Amino acid sequence: MSGVRTTVRSTDRGASRQAVTVHFAGFNRAWAAWIGDRLERRGIRVVYLRWDSPADVPLVDLLRDLKLAEGRILILVSEWYFQLGPRTHEEWNVALREVVAPDPSRFAAVSVTAAPVPTATAVLAPVNLTNMGAEEAERRLLDRLDLPYDTSTQQSDDFARGPRFPAAMPEVWGGVPRRNTRFTGRESLLNDAYHLLQGAEPGAGVVTFYGMSGVGKTQMAAEYVYRFGSEYDVVWWVNAEKRVTYRRLLAELAPKLGLQTGQEYGERLRAVRDSLRRGDPYGRWLLILDGADEPDQIWDLVPTGPGHVIITSRNPEWTEHNSKLLEVPVYDRDESVAFIRRRAPRLTEVEADQLAEALEDLPLLLDQTAGWLNDSDLSVREYIALLDGGIDGDVVKVSADFPLAFQTAWSILLNKLRDTVPESVDLLRLCTFFAPGFIPVRLLREMSSEQLPEQLAGLLNDPLLWNRAINQLRQYSVVRLESHEAAGDEGTASGESLYLHRMVHQIVHKDMPDEDRREFIEVVRQALAAADPRRPTDPDLWPGYAEIVPHLKYADVLQTQDAAVQRLVFNCLRYMYFSGEYNAGIKLGERAMDAWRALLGPVHPRIWELTYHYTNLLRAVGDYARTEGLSRAASEHLKAERGAQDLEHLRAAGGLAADLRGLGRYDEALELSRWVLVAYRDLLGEQDSRSLNSLNNLAVSQRLLGRYEEALNIDRQTMEARRQLLRARHPWTLDSEISYAIDLRLLGRYTEAESIQSRNVRENRIVMGEDNPQTLRAEYNLALCHYRGGNREEAGRILTRVLERGERVLGETDPVTLIFASAQSCFTREHGDIDQARELSEAVGARYEVMLAEGHPFIAGARSNQALILRNVGEREYAHVMVEQAVADMTSAVGESHPWTLGCALNATALRNLVGDTEGAAALSRDTVSLAIESLGRTHPLTLSARIAHAADLRGLRDRRQAEKVELEALSDLEATLGKQHVHTISARSRHRPFWDFEPQTT
Repeated sequence: MSGVRTTVRSTDRGASRQAVTVHFAGFNRAWAAWIGDRLERRGIRVVYLRWDSPADVPLVDLLRDLKLAEGRILILVSEWYFQLGPRTHEEWNVALREVVAPDPSRFAAVSVTAAPVPTATAVLAPVNLTNMGAEEAERRLLDRLDLPYDTSTQQSDDFARGPRFPAAMPEVWGGVPRRNTRFTGRESLLNDAYHLLQGAEPGAGVVTFYGMSGVGKTQMAAEYVYRFGSEYDVVWWVNAEKRVTYRRLLAELAPKLGLQTGQEYGERLRAVRDSLRRGDPYGRWLLILDGADEPDQIWDLVPTGPGHVIITSRNPEWTEHNSKLLEVPVYDRDESVAFIRRRAPRLTEVEADQLAEALEDLPLLLDQTAGWLNDSDLSVREYIALLDGGIDGDVVKVSADFPLAFQTAWSILLNKLRDTVPESVDLLRLCTFFAPGFIPVRLLREMSSEQLPEQLAGLLNDPLLWNRAINQLRQYSVVRLESHEAAGDEGTASGESLYLHRMVHQIVHKDMPDEDRREFIEVVRQALAAADPRRPTDPDLWPGYAEIVPHLKYADVLQTQDAAVQRLVFNCLRYMYFSGEYNAGIKLGERAMDAWRALLGPVHPRIWELTYHYTNLLRAVGDYARTEGLSRAASEHLKAERGAQDLEHLRAAGGLAADLRGLGRYDEALELSRWVLVAYRDLLGEQDSRSLNSLNNLAVSQRLLGRYEEALNIDRQTMEARRQLLRARHPWTLDSEISYAIDLRLLGRYTEAESIQSRNVRENRIVMGEDNPQTLRAEYNLALCHYRGGNREEAGRILTRVLERGERVLGETDPVTLIFASAQSCFTREHGDIDQARELSEAVGARYEVMLAEGHPFIAGARSNQALILRNVGEREYAHVMVEQAVADMTSAVGESHPWTLGCALNATALRNLVGDTEGAAALSRDTVSLAIESLGRTHPLTLSARIAHAADLRGLRDRRQAEKVELEALSDLEATLGKQHVHTISARSRHRPFWDFEPQTT
């Protein structure tokens, strides 16, 4: 039998062995595998024969052919076994009496069901194996086959490694839908999937069931779980339609695996992935990712290890992500016919074939149509005529995925629902104002009845009526429950997690009276507004926002003036900003800006609040020119209308200062930041969070101007105040710690910086999650602390990891990702592949040239970094021209005393020497030392590097005495500040010429 292990373990080698043919329905494959394994271990030769029952062959002939099998024939009695064909109980009674009764010794049977079976099954004398443990079941099996039961055989480790007893659930089981008792066919696909997974190398056991909507991919995956799940210790099913939902559901596996973690799901997720990768505590695991239509969103989170992964998706691009593809087509015609006849027993085989042809063999449509057609007086011929004629002449193909007949078939089904339980249609229409897929209808039931129209109040407040509507929809497979075994009866009653297929969603949404549309959409809007967690800055509440956001579009929340709904939009935008969902937030912000300008007018107060949230998101992706225009317009309007001391105006002015920082206009930004801070303190006091935010922004401006001591003092003040006002683990407090550690590092206080940043990284991972932009910034700064402290190996490992995650989470062109890429390029230039460093450096420079205006300090800094790469690959003249341009541009942008200008000058001195301009190099290094001492102090790392470089230039001029004096003084200061064994000290002592890496800063 395909899909069942056939290795024979003989206890009597060389001797002729007794044979048993195990005859079973595909549904009972797990029982067949377990029974066969128990027999093989006792020297019995087992032949597996899966039962097929083609409708065109008489059942008597099929049973006669079965007698040609070798040895005794052991039949696995179950409802599945007798339903294939399908065959009636009467047909079975006749066949069993005619074929089995005259020769009962050839047959034996075990029963694995409590469901009714044909009465003549008694001739098989089946022994029951249900409702007992594995040991007793095995004893009964062997007794039925007249075989001795030897308990000593069970003691060996090899014996224990066999297939799991089917009645015993895997030790960890969650989220799996209830088994579809009408599942039909797909035998070859199921077996192909089994063999692909079993034959895969560790870490490569990934199979994707893909195909169009409604073809039955989820049902395939569920059937695989029930057929083969007994071979696993862990079976875990997750909805993978959205990255945030997938992360949360996978993280919920942590406590089931016995992993000791905190409550934050980012931490749990890391622990789960590590546990699965190691196969500890369970090596035999099966993970199902259902509805993963966007591989780019979650491929990096697909666990690897000794276990297996099944993905269901409409997207064949999973083949690019280490997955084998198995296409799930529409049913073969014989599968369609068999399915229809089981779903609608009143139909003949010819009628089932006609219906299957009309519905193009699509399983979802077959299921829904046959279900109600079986209860209808309508003939198949009449129904097909309706399909051909259309309903009201309106037969529309809604998308390329849909069969032409789908809308018409659905119109017929809706009429059926309306005639029986009209409230089920109301519920269904209500669901279409949520996003397709999992519908959080519990939000509706949590609403106050005063908010509900009369038409819906009864449905949502009457449990009996609600149950009737739910059951009616489930009866015709219109909806299903997300996790039947998890929800139980209570879940069925409350309907808290219904699943609505996207095809059904589109058809129902389109076919709706305008009056219902207006009424129902308002109900869903109010339900979403009521579900608003109200604190978008709190990471603990982000899962709530992640659940709400997909539904905003379908509830058309931008077309209402309701204040609560508009507040929900603002909070969702804020959540997207703090959680790093910038691109999704920008799309929502753009749509809101267009819709609300038309709905409210261009100068409505809501427009200015929207501008604030929208520009935050645009600023996060580096669109400073656009944000500067929006922020300035808002600031000027609010100042003219409400006065300079208005809080809304101050918020807009603070945003404008941020835009000026992004544009490289640091002096203007500093002046505006100071004014905003004073105004906030006058209005609100020093301890208000808005005053502290302004204080934080002032430190950013100081840092960008190279005034690191001033920035350090301000960041320390902000950090301590936030710890008092907010809490130690508040995101803003953690952000202040990052800023403070950066200031320490930029001042050369590497040990202090690393100590603070190491702890801060751990806290950010717990609070913000591993891939949040703030966590990435924390890890990035820790990498540079390691690098400056001399731990190059750890620095390189973290930098590589941070860049990979930044590119994936934020995108390759995000300003924060470009900061990571710049550092990775500089590190790789010195300690890796120079060609890779060059490629990365050129990409960073090109992006800055597109994003920023010519003359921006980031462009000059990127060119200084690029010049060092050109120098290292021997392109000295080109490098010299580029670095001199960088010095000139940086001087124009930020002044001659700015650390960035001094760093560019340090690099330029090296290039001048290489092209033979030793005098120019010495003159520049002398001036650089003087300016560095004045602006940074004698012992700042950049000043010390300039002094070492100047000593080398003096040697180039043959001024050995002065060179030695300068060098010894610099070495003494290096040893005093960084230590004798620090990498910078050792490098200077070895007379390796120092260089400077430009490091872009967040703005």
